[in-house]
Amino acid sequence: MIKYKKVYLDALGFDECDFIPCEISGLLGVDLHHIIGRGKKGEDRVENLMCLTREYHIKYGDKKKYMVYLLVTHRHYLYTKGVQFDNDWFEEKINFYE
Repeated sequence: MIKYKKVYLDALGFDECDFIPCEISGLLGVDLHHIIGRGKKGEDRVENLMCLTREYHIKYGDKKKYMVYLLVTHRHYLYTKGVQFDNDWFEEKINFYE
């Protein structure tokens, strides 16, 4: 299994065969998106990985104008799912992209 996929599944308690929802729409998520791309030093950590539909991945992925929206949405999703995360990491990234 790809490392970043394992990080996401383990953090959220999903199995590969589970229905994994898009964090924006709730529909079936098919892409794990690095909010901050690996080419921009984005890490394989739960704070930086969100599940999206293909359409939302194309629409929002790797576009600077959507970074704050994705970070805030993902942080809220993790919070509502009871996943422990590094809020300081989120604050630093949100402040950088505002």
